[in-house]
Amino acid sequence: MKRLIVILSVLLLAAGSANAQSILRNIGERAKKAVEEKVGEKVEQAVGSAIDKATSKKDKKGEAAKEESAAPEAEAPVEAAEPAPAAAPQAKSVETGYAKSDFVPGDEIFFDDPVEGERLGEFPSHWDFLHGEECEVMTIDGQQAIKLSGWFSDIAPLMKEKDYLPEDFTVEFDVWSNPTGGSSNNDHIDLVLLSEEYGDHCVFVALNPAFNELAGTDGATTLDYSFYTPGGDIRSGSTPGDNVQRLIVADKWLHVAASFNKRAFKYYVNGVRMVNLPNVARPTRMLLRSVSNEKDRFYIKNVRLAKGAVPLYDRLTSEGKIVTYAITFDTGKATLKPESMVEINRITKIMQDNPTIKFEVQGHCDNTGSDAVNDPLSQKRAEAIVAALVGNGIAKDRLTAVGKGSHVPIADNNTDEGRAKNRRVEFVKQ
Repeated sequence: MKRLIVILSVLLLAAGSANAQSILRNIGERAKKAVEEKVGEKVEQAVGSAIDKATSKKDKKGEAAKEESAAPEAEAPVEAAEPAPAAAPQAKSVETGYAKSDFVPGDEIFFDDPVEGERLGEFPSHWDFLHGEECEVMTIDGQQAIKLSGWFSDIAPLMKEKDYLPEDFTVEFDVWSNPTGGSSNNDHIDLVLLSEEYGDHCVFVALNPAFNELAGTDGATTLDYSFYTPGGDIRSGSTPGDNVQRLIVADKWLHVAASFNKRAFKYYVNGVRMVNLPNVARPTRMLLRSVSNEKDRFYIKNVRLAKGAVPLYDRLTSEGKIVTYAITFDTGKATLKPESMVEINRITKIMQDNPTIKFEVQGHCDNTGSDAVNDPLSQKRAEAIVAALVGNGIAKDRLTAVGKGSHVPIADNNTDEGRAKNRRVEFVKQ
């Protein structure tokens, strides 16, 4: 704890903003207080839980001994499987969050890093190191990701222009938080939106997923934020940890998203809006920061920056089709990611409001991989989208699934951004 506070103090002094320093000191003090209050509760809960399990196990053995057909004792213990059902309500909450989300991803992608094809153990090629401890590309959950090393790390997209964020934009990334030992109340993954005009940050959001055994599922999660107004005032607040905790499933990827529209800033966790600020100074660049007591705490992937979105119906009326990048799949599969339901629900609403519209649903890939793989995969993905729309109540005869593979690119497949634009879904009006 003392080491973390010292490190944060150094970072804040370097930032040069007394007001911001005060806010983040308050964040650290709240985290410390939460640890002191909850450790005793956790120990008591753990002891009580152990006693309950031991008593339950003893009772079960007593009952089993009375039955002639009782299973051997080696097969009797089932306590290890009991925690599994607890994840179901959380998973359902995640799905519900995306079903109701108002997040609208940007249309024009100008930074995209799925962290694929990178050399393990090396610094990620699409990022710039600012300060803190070194980062590297690692594998977790069977996927490549950027490991943000312990204590603290600051990294930023490697961009040609110093100020690259437009007036309207969206930010998205996936974060994996290891449920490592110790108290995670001091650990957080931060989205920091910056501007030279304000010297420090326009918006600072610190998310602590609180996955580990001490944090449990009782609201130890925290989400704190601070921001500048266009007039130069600095303000701060927090979102109740319980609101975030109910969305989290341990050992799973969290999807974080944020949008900025002239002065309005919104921040989402797994599709649920957690922060809604109406009067924020315009940022021009960003960084991601990790602060942790654990060396292998945070991993990130699928970082995407895009220019603000045009309403779907406006695109349909002007172009006769809707091109979207908000419908995504597991790597190499036709399994829709939960966040894809945001866009699928918006398409559903258009079709409900316009009952004569029919769509050819086209799946498109970049040129990574062979046609023998891409062509059937794009077809299966188009079919998965059709199935999701039918599940939302749209008549199947209004939809046709067509896999286009990599045969109809709209951008240069020799660049990361170009490949990102080619990985798309099109709803072509019939």
